[in-house]
Amino acid sequence: MLWADKYRPKDFASLDYHKQQALDLKNLTKDGDFPHLLVYGPLGAGKKTRIMCLLRELYGPGVERLKVETMNFTTPSNKKLEISTVSSNYHIEVNPSDVGINDRVVIMDVIKNVAQTQQLNANSQREFKVILLTDVDNLTKDAQHALRRTMEKYIANCRIILCTTSISRVIPAIRSRCLCIRVPAPTQDEIAAILTNVCSKEALCLPPELATKIAEKSNRNLRRALLMCEACKVEKQNFAANQNVTEPDWQVFIRNIATKIVKEQSVATLAKVRENLYELIIFGIPSEIIFSTLLEELLKNCDMELAMQIVQQAALYEHRMVQGNKEIFHLEAFVAKCMCLYQNMMQELMACDF
Repeated sequence: MLWADKYRPKDFASLDYHKQQALDLKNLTKDGDFPHLLVYGPLGAGKKTRIMCLLRELYGPGVERLKVETMNFTTPSNKKLEISTVSSNYHIEVNPSDVGINDRVVIMDVIKNVAQTQQLNANSQREFKVILLTDVDNLTKDAQHALRRTMEKYIANCRIILCTTSISRVIPAIRSRCLCIRVPAPTQDEIAAILTNVCSKEALCLPPELATKIAEKSNRNLRRALLMCEACKVEKQNFAANQNVTEPDWQVFIRNIATKIVKEQSVATLAKVRENLYELIIFGIPSEIIFSTLLEELLKNCDMELAMQIVQQAALYEHRMVQGNKEIFHLEAFVAKCMCLYQNMMQELMACDF
């Protein structure tokens, strides 16, 4: 089992950071009127961990007895859909965006099914069940409006916890019906302390220099930091203070893409970059991560004036990507625009030299 899963805290007392927030969440479970929640924050900040601690506080250890099931749905056009869910006797977790533009059907059916089933012993447990919806920012507008209506209709029998990285794509009607809780990313010092603690449980001695180096390269993503630390352990059984920290393959891959863009601006290069982008998407790298990482790498190779133009184009094409369905179109369009900007800059420099 990976360290990130093996040492995931199971209750609020085990959390290593944001302890005041943990106390506030614990107090929230003592109130009889438990609200709908919208939990948001960057990747690797601990959103899901805090949600599971919250569920354990509500229902006890029984919420950890999980089962994975496949649910079947039928759209109004008689199209058959399948989606995987993780559930216990007290909650169900589902990612409706897995079915793309048909997410509205999944949301309505899941909430309807859960709301129609009562708790076996409502006296010793809560009267409501919990529906955990992840990646809410990827839901279509139709699905979000359907969610808003069902939240009101079935509030007597179920509570909804929404988990997302950003609330900017969540419609105001949903935000106003939820208690919004932001989970900030841990600091580099907190990550380094957690890495040292995990290694000590594994009977390993992690040098402070290496812990700091991993924390810096993780970009304040705790899960990534734990994976990087475990990768260092696989490479070298006994940690060394000057040991190199291996970056994720996808990050190196994107850096190579940025190098190609800067090195040569041609149709052949654009075609090759398109293949590389497809590979990243196929291997499950989120398009938002590809976009932000590629932008970060491109900005390292340009002056201030060009950087402003590239950032402006990045904002435009990322917004279009969010509105559309085919991420590759907008990623490729952004790359083509960057190539054009780089080429114009080089031509201007050559003209100035003459």
